Amino acid sequence: MTATTTTPPKQSGGLGHRRLGVPSVTLMIIAASAPLTVVAGGVTTTFAVTGVIGVPIGFIVLAAALAVFAVGYAAMSRYVTNAGAFYAYIAQGLGRPFGVGASLVALVAYNAMQVGIYGLFGFQMSMFLEAKLGIATPWWLWILVCIAVVAVLGVNRVDLSAKVLGILVALEFAAVLVFDIVSFSVAPEGVSTAGLELSNLFVPGVGAVLSFGIAAFMGFESAAIYGEESKDPKRTVARATYAAVAIIGVFYAFSAWAFTVGIGPSQIAEASATYGPDLMFVFMSEHAPVIISDLMQVLFLTSLFAALQSFHNAVARYLYSLGREGVLHRSLGSVRAVSRAPWAGSVAQTVIALVVTLGFVFAGEVMGLKNDFAPTEFLYPVLTMFTWLTNTGAMGLVLLMCIIAVSVIGFFRRDRRGLGRWSTLISAVVLFTVFVLIVANFNVLLGQAETTPVTFVLPALLIVPGVFGVIWGFVIRKRNPELYARIGHGIEEAEADMIDGEGHRGL
Repeated sequence: MTATTTTPPKQSGGLGHRRLGVPSVTLMIIAASAPLTVVAGGVTTTFAVTGVIGVPIGFIVLAAALAVFAVGYAAMSRYVTNAGAFYAYIAQGLGRPFGVGASLVALVAYNAMQVGIYGLFGFQMSMFLEAKLGIATPWWLWILVCIAVVAVLGVNRVDLSAKVLGILVALEFAAVLVFDIVSFSVAPEGVSTAGLELSNLFVPGVGAVLSFGIAAFMGFESAAIYGEESKDPKRTVARATYAAVAIIGVFYAFSAWAFTVGIGPSQIAEASATYGPDLMFVFMSEHAPVIISDLMQVLFLTSLFAALQSFHNAVARYLYSLGREGVLHRSLGSVRAVSRAPWAGSVAQTVIALVVTLGFVFAGEVMGLKNDFAPTEFLYPVLTMFTWLTNTGAMGLVLLMCIIAVSVIGFFRRDRRGLGRWSTLISAVVLFTVFVLIVANFNVLLGQAETTPVTFVLPALLIVPGVFGVIWGFVIRKRNPELYARIGHGIEEAEADMIDGEGHRGL
């Protein structure tokens, strides 16, 4: 960090302008939520842990709440275009120091989500190869390979990532729809609507259902991150956000309902507890040709890869925004000349993923902690790296959405520009309620029967950097008023066009 200079941070060119339309941004949002992973893993886990049959209608309730949040979020996107998204919105809505604090929380949250998913990817790839080919490989080997592939895509044109993710998301949707069709054709207890009845949601355990469910939507807020690269930022961000919330909410609710119909409402909780994420594939192997089940397992892996790439892109752009404005080291604001990708931020995220992965490998394999944190050692990356980090990331992103809801009120307090006051207040109340539920059910989310040091260490990874960031914001205000004035404001469109016309430094 630095705040000693009074000259504007040097640019190596802006991000690739005008490359992404609404479909591309929407697909990258959906890729982050990993549809097949949510249906196969998230839905079954929720059924198994809570025993609540109303999981499907829970997705509709959450989608409605997030749609209300999206009203203010989308309205603000028409006036604030910045790759830093949450950081910029909070800086302009609540004040620059809070924006800096939010930026560090966002960096921790997005990195936690991305690196945590690597744990599940490595586990699934290793288990798949052993089951199908009889090849035993360490889980971490495939994470290292995947990190390399994600790194290459991360420093190339963003529309290349969008095309790759678009293909993978389309295949995921097709696979889940096949499962849905088979489920309704089997229906051992008939096509029951029990999963869609509110009376089966608002029962003991509803808090855990909503806590698990909100994680399935993580990534929907990332449209604003691509604002500077969108063809029409003032419309693309809003439309992509609304589209993603609607598609994700309806698709997850329908597929979760199909799960209850295919397995049977009376059996879904027990079957989910017995088979976990494998329940979908076991079900398909029993009721469809084995090749379909095998293809779905491959698509499960590509689903994880798509989420990894999407979160990697988000972190790279946050680092780029913070480096460009001088909040973090200015080298992070470098853009690759050919692809216009934020290569420095991308490389930094790759290094973070590599270091954290090696840390878990060292702790588990060398220090022998895998025997302390997993009943069977092969589950170590799932029960620690994946479970710990993704739930921490989800907690951080929900917290940021709560603050964003309040920021929207602050941003429009003098001129509401047609935005209704009640929608922003309702979204703030709903999101803070969900955040409280996550905190109250954090042990459940981590799969712990009782409180352990991990219960406090993981939230501290979010809170401490946030507090430090707010303090750092006030330090910048005192040391460098000129730099402080730029916080959260990025570069104006005219300046961006001027930069586009100049030669670009970088790779």
